[in-house]
Amino acid sequence: MLGNVAGMPSDLRPHTSTFELESDDEASGKRSGIIKLTIDIPSSHRPQVAAEPHPTPRWRTPEFIFYGLVFCIVVPMLVWVPISLSSPSHPNYSMYRRRLHPGWLFGRQIDNSDAQYRSFRNNIPSLVLLASAFLGLKHLYTVVLRRSRDTQRTNRSYLIPYLFTFSLLMLAGLHGASVLKVLLILTGNYAIAKVTKGSKLNPLLTWIFNGVVLFANERNEGYRFAALHPSLEAWDTVTGIYPRWHVSFNITMLRLVSFNMDYYWASNRAGPSDPGSPLTEKQRPVIAHPLDAYSYMNYVAYVLYPPLYIAGPIMSFNDFMWQIHRPLTISMRERLGYLARFVICFLTMEFILHFMYVVAIKDTKAWGGDTAAELSMIGFWNLIIVWMKLLLPWRFFRLWALADGTDAPENMVRCMVNNYSTLGFWRAWHRSYNLWIIRYIYIPLGGTKNVAFTSLLVFTFVALWHDLSFRLLAWGWLVTLFILPELIARYVLHPSKYGSRSWYRHVCAIGAVFNMFMMVAANLVGFVIGTDGVSYMLQQLLGTAEGFRFLLFACFCMFVAAQVMFEYREEELRQGIVRRC
Repeated sequence: MLGNVAGMPSDLRPHTSTFELESDDEASGKRSGIIKLTIDIPSSHRPQVAAEPHPTPRWRTPEFIFYGLVFCIVVPMLVWVPISLSSPSHPNYSMYRRRLHPGWLFGRQIDNSDAQYRSFRNNIPSLVLLASAFLGLKHLYTVVLRRSRDTQRTNRSYLIPYLFTFSLLMLAGLHGASVLKVLLILTGNYAIAKVTKGSKLNPLLTWIFNGVVLFANERNEGYRFAALHPSLEAWDTVTGIYPRWHVSFNITMLRLVSFNMDYYWASNRAGPSDPGSPLTEKQRPVIAHPLDAYSYMNYVAYVLYPPLYIAGPIMSFNDFMWQIHRPLTISMRERLGYLARFVICFLTMEFILHFMYVVAIKDTKAWGGDTAAELSMIGFWNLIIVWMKLLLPWRFFRLWALADGTDAPENMVRCMVNNYSTLGFWRAWHRSYNLWIIRYIYIPLGGTKNVAFTSLLVFTFVALWHDLSFRLLAWGWLVTLFILPELIARYVLHPSKYGSRSWYRHVCAIGAVFNMFMMVAANLVGFVIGTDGVSYMLQQLLGTAEGFRFLLFACFCMFVAAQVMFEYREEELRQGIVRRC
C-alpha cells in the first residue's frame, strides 16, 4: 500500500512519463499547439526503470532467511489443506461427489465443474484445428498471391482480404444465421463513426449505441428471427457450433468502441505524429493512421480477427493496423517459448483440478464442519482457479496471434499471489483490458484529476460489462472503496518524505496485508461465493476464537509474503528485467 525510495517496493515508485499531444483549433481546423500530458507510471511495468533499487540484496540476511523458513512451512500447508478436503474419506465428500468426472492423472477424479473453464478445456482440440486451418490457409493464400503479384514483405496489408473472408466464414460456422445479427451491429457502429467523424457526437453516439446493444443482447438473449416475423422462424434453427454469440459479444464491443474513438481522434488529428520508424508497444495505440486506413474491410478484419475474436486479448484498432503495415519480427524461439509456458500452465491447472475439488465444494456448499482455515483455503484456491481459467484461454489465443505474427498485449503479467498493491493488481490482472480502459475511459474522464470519482465510474462500467448483476456491481463498488485507503496512505506517507526511514518498508508490508485482504474479499464476492458466502466466512473468522487465531496467523504470513514480494521487485530492478509469472 505504501513504498519507499531505498528499499521501497519498486512498482510503487513514481515514474513520470510525458506524452505530447497535438491540439486542434476547431475553428480553423489547424494544429494550434502541443499539450503535454504527464502520467505517473508504475515502474514494475516498464523494461527500463529510472529509480535505483536497494543496492544490497537482502536474501541472505537473517530477516529473509527467517522468511524463507516460514515459506517452507506455510506453502506446503496451503497445498495440503485443499487436498485433504478433497479426499474420499472426508465427511463432506458425498455432498459433491456427483460433480466429479473420471480424470487422466494417477487414477484420480477431476473437478471439471466450472462451466467456463470446461467449455474451453473440452474444446481445445477444436480450437487447435481452427487455428491450424487459419494458419495453413493463410500460408497457401500468401504463396498463391506472391506467384501472381509482388507482395511487400514489409507490409501485410495484402492479408486484409483473407482476414475479412476467413472471419466471416468462421463467424458463420460459430454462430450460424446469427452472423447476420453481428454484421448488422458492426455496420451500425461503423455508420456512426463515418457519419459523425470528428464531431463530439461520435463518442456520445458510440457509447450510447454500444451500451444499448449490450443491454439488449442480454435482455433478448441474442434475439430471435421469429420475433421479427413468423416466416423467419426457420433461421433460428441455423445455430452454428456456438449459438450464444451474445455471451462473448462484450469483448467485441470493446473493439467497436476502439475503432470509433481511434477514428474520432484521427479525424481531429489528435495524438503524436508518426515518426516513420518502428513503433513501440506504447506508441502504436496512440499514433493515428491516415483516414483511408479506417475502411470497412479493415474494420471488419480487426473486429473479427480470428485469433482474438472469441476471448481476446484486446488490441486497439490503431495497434492492429500498425502491425499490419509494419510487421513485427517475432522469432520462432519466442513462439516456442510461449507455447511451452502455455503447456506448463495447462498441466498445472490439470494437477489442481485432479487433486483439489474446491470448485465442487464451493458450488455445493459442502463446507459444513470445516474450520476457519479450511474455509479460507477453499476460497483462496477458488481464486487461484479463477485466475488460471482466465489465464489459459488468454494465453492460447495470444499464442495463436503470435503464430500469425501479431503481438497482442499480454494479460496477467504477474501471478495472482505476487501482488500487494490494489492498483498494481488490477493493472496486472487483465492488462489488455486495463490499457483499453485507460485510453478510452479513464483519461477522457479526467484521469488523475479526480481519481476516486473516475475509479468509481470505471469499476461500475467494468462490473456491468462483465455481467448485469448486483453481485458484480457490488464487486465493482467494493474495489473502488478498497482503492481509497491505498491512495490516502500514499498521500499521507509519501515516499519522498519518509522513504529513507528504516521503519518504512515494514509499514509498507502492514499496508500490503490490508490490501491483500481487501482484494481477496472483493474477488470472492464478485467471482466465487458472492456476498452471502463472504458473510458466512467472515462470521467464522471473526466470530470464533479459533477463527480469530487463524486470522492473526494469516496476517503474519501475508506480512512475510509482502516483504518477499518487495525484495522480488528489487531483484527485478537489479537484473534490469521485469519478470512475468
